[in-house]
Amino acid sequence: MRSFQALVAVAFISLTAFQPCLVHGNSYNDMSFNWGAKHSYNFSNGDLSLVLDRVSGSGVQSHNTFLYGSIEMLIKLVPGNSAGTVTAFYLSSTGNYHDEIDFEFLGNSSGQPYTMHTNIFLQGKANREQEFTFWFDPTADFHNYTIHWNPNAVVWYVDSIPIRVFRNYRSEGIGFPDQQGMKVYSSLWNGDNWATRGGLVKIDWTCAPFMASFRKFSARACKWNGPLSIIQCTYPTPANWWTSNVYKKLSSDQQVNLKWVRDNYMVYNYCTDHWRFKGKMAPECFKPQY
Repeated sequence: MRSFQALVAVAFISLTAFQPCLVHGNSYNDMSFNWGAKHSYNFSNGDLSLVLDRVSGSGVQSHNTFLYGSIEMLIKLVPGNSAGTVTAFYLSSTGNYHDEIDFEFLGNSSGQPYTMHTNIFLQGKANREQEFTFWFDPTADFHNYTIHWNPNAVVWYVDSIPIRVFRNYRSEGIGFPDQQGMKVYSSLWNGDNWATRGGLVKIDWTCAPFMASFRKFSARACKWNGPLSIIQCTYPTPANWWTSNVYKKLSSDQQVNLKWVRDNYMVYNYCTDHWRFKGKMAPECFKPQY
């Protein structure tokens, strides 16, 4: 078996001819059900409806696996009494040491606010939650949720507004999701053991079936083709648009918007939860992220 160093050499030799495989996703063509297909719908126009009832929730996953790019979906969350339901849109690799980048939307009783839960897993380890309420009603219409992922940072966006950044400090011994390709997943499931007020509010099954709606899935991303992609998807070429200077840090306007969201709508930040972590905070909490 060739060594990793040999693979890297081959990658660099071929870079001038390499064009990464960019995938422009459509949920009908590029995603399939991985559970709960019997009572959910994936329409040919790209619309997707996931359903949760007493029998099952439902979920889809992308056919392709990616390393870097922008993954986005328009989502309209479960309306009415959604307490205990969890609608998820996330990236994940597989295995015990998987990486994962999450949007999870935690339902609530009618008239009470949804919680937008974000997290990142690095080599199977999570505990990096940040949570927000919304500045709009996420059940009334579709809104754009985007995970932008490049060699410098992961950025979570809502309607083009950044809400969270996780920068790459691997050179300082802090983990970053840059070694594994990830598929895209969406799901609707029963999380009433934890989702609403720590599991105190359970699902009211008289309100079932619950439905979340999705449309315009887009994966403007580099297709994962094995370990060579670590080099190929990272190298700064025009085709690898996510490596350009404009994506290396947030613009001044984006930083203003980020601060506005975090000042007004953030309700939990693992980096300030000294009680939970007994004062042993994650090392990235002491690093600038923006």
